[in-house]
Amino acid sequence: MKKRILKDIEVSEVGMGCMAFSHGYGRIPSEEYSIEAIQNAYHHGCTFFDTAEVYSPNLSGIGHNEKIVGKALKDVRKDIVLATKLFIDRSEISREGSVYHAIKRHLTDSMRRLQTDYIDLYYLHRTSGGVSVEEVAEAMGRLIDEGIIQGWGLSQVDVDLIDRAQKVTPLSAIQNIYSMVERDVEKAVIPYCLKNNIGVVPFSPIASGLLSGKITTKTEFERNDDVRNWVPQLSKRNIEGNQPIIDLLQEYAQMKNATSAQISLAWMLKKYPNVLPIPVSKNKERIIENLDASEVELTQEEFEALDKALNQLKVYGHRGFTR
Repeated sequence: MKKRILKDIEVSEVGMGCMAFSHGYGRIPSEEYSIEAIQNAYHHGCTFFDTAEVYSPNLSGIGHNEKIVGKALKDVRKDIVLATKLFIDRSEISREGSVYHAIKRHLTDSMRRLQTDYIDLYYLHRTSGGVSVEEVAEAMGRLIDEGIIQGWGLSQVDVDLIDRAQKVTPLSAIQNIYSMVERDVEKAVIPYCLKNNIGVVPFSPIASGLLSGKITTKTEFERNDDVRNWVPQLSKRNIEGNQPIIDLLQEYAQMKNATSAQISLAWMLKKYPNVLPIPVSKNKERIIENLDASEVELTQEEFEALDKALNQLKVYGHRGFTR
């Protein structure tokens, strides 16, 4: 698999979002299946794996996903880049004594579940907990100096918060939603990150499956713990409205002997050198398909024609990246 540089770390060009083994896509697979799927991705060349402390069934617990990822990758830890996320609120600060000690407690718990003594990339998952981003950045700087984390990031943030954090402790990555139908980050976030050597790690880069072309107006999502029930682009009306985008992808998929999902990933990889998508799936075959987008090469002419055609199509449904 092709490689890409995230800050100063070499990783596979497409990473793996591991969330679906614990949350967000309906019934979760068995732990055995999940571990095998993650290990298959590693053996296929994936070296960048993303999780979070909060990923658990119905978001009702802590650490379910981290434990699975830890079991799957403990024997190859030195060969991979591991990212996880925390959420912190103001009430924790008084209990722990400082922002630094509160974050370190979260980090220590995550490392135990992940069976590691360091984290390559540690994100603040949300900035809505009443703790200033400057306080978090200062604490992350201390943890980097101690060698417990290699770098840090923010998730679902705009340039104002990114810049405030960057001035305290330089960021390694920003994790925001980004896909052909969610392009807000192209306006300011990606240009800022390019200028400041910050990676952009898109979650939901295939728009929760819409861009695969496999979802239709007849698709029924599971009622329990399936985020696709509220993704705006996936209402029946908006699936219909977005069909021209799906048709465009299918045209390029046939031309390149690829899948529509792979074309959507290849498009963003061609467009920006600092973008490293982390598609999420709980299906072994789909995971490998997504990773193989790294091998789909759009020529400059093909990319420009695709991008131009995409710009002329209206997107139905919008999530935004700051919520």
